Amino acid sequence: MTNASPTKAEGQSLWLPAPQGDLLTDGDAGRRALALPAAFPLPHLIRQAGEQASWRFVNFFTAEVENDNTRRAYFRAVCRFDAWCQSHGFSLHQLQPFVVAAYAKELKETHHPQTVKQHLAALRMLFDSLVVGQVLPHNPAASVRGPKYSTKKGKTPILTAQETRQLFEAIDTSHLIGLRDRALIGVMVYSFARVGAVVAMKVEDFYPTGVKWKLRLHEKGGKFHEVFAHHNLVDSLHAYLQAAGIREDKKGPLFRTSEGRSHKLTESAMTRHDAIRMIKRRAQDAGVSDRIGCHTFRATGITAYLQNKGTLEFAQKLACHESARTTGLYDRRDEEVSLDEIEKILI
Repeated sequence: MTNASPTKAEGQSLWLPAPQGDLLTDGDAGRRALALPAAFPLPHLIRQAGEQASWRFVNFFTAEVENDNTRRAYFRAVCRFDAWCQSHGFSLHQLQPFVVAAYAKELKETHHPQTVKQHLAALRMLFDSLVVGQVLPHNPAASVRGPKYSTKKGKTPILTAQETRQLFEAIDTSHLIGLRDRALIGVMVYSFARVGAVVAMKVEDFYPTGVKWKLRLHEKGGKFHEVFAHHNLVDSLHAYLQAAGIREDKKGPLFRTSEGRSHKLTESAMTRHDAIRMIKRRAQDAGVSDRIGCHTFRATGITAYLQNKGTLEFAQKLACHESARTTGLYDRRDEEVSLDEIEKILI
């Protein structure tokens, strides 16, 4: 395993080497962190604060933030704050609570409250890390409160049961890619699975237990969540696996990318970005709303389950939610009731 040290040029960003599984080390201080993506510059605030701040920043985004999606979101938040500080002439050691509060107030004018909360959470965690590393004497974001926000219903667009069937029926399953796409969407609908958990599945994660079949989902935090597979989903997955000829490749990815328009699969797993592009394309072909996304099928499945006398308690368990309140955000049963009541206004 080779070691690489970050290089620094006068007036330029401190760049980190491309991710190749190697460790990024500093021979003098013995500091080590995982390599970050290529062309990943340190923010101006951090770069100007010196080497110690730079290493704490690297450690924060590699060792302390585990989830890839969270890492990307937090990095965007930090970069936006960095640009704001540059435009107002603030350095890292000049930051005080009133500075962060002014930034948050300005952010509220153009962004959703949840976005503001996420940005503040990113700053708090980063500054906490800098305090632990003795870069800052205190956390300037610790006392800054985000906007109050409460909701009882999520904003994820959903499909009706009829629209979902319409989407499935519009998929051409005469070739392998159609079978793959139907199966992938089916896993999200029938198991309430997150797209990240679905694209991370291996072939062995669809397996028999007696006469029934189960799915093993790779959830957040390295957790595995096992659920029984709906009979419609079992049929779709068997058809896909037989056509793909990958049933014996137990350790290989279940849902794989295709080679252009050849209708042939590669050995590479699909990403969530591949999945959303596929869903947008399938929605357009089926004539359903193009506003839907991967999370649509999670909300659609939960709503359909509850409409058919399912319990919120089991929906929470199946969706792998920590709180029933979170599951309730996906329940859209009252939308149809509300519309029926509105139509009673006979004027």
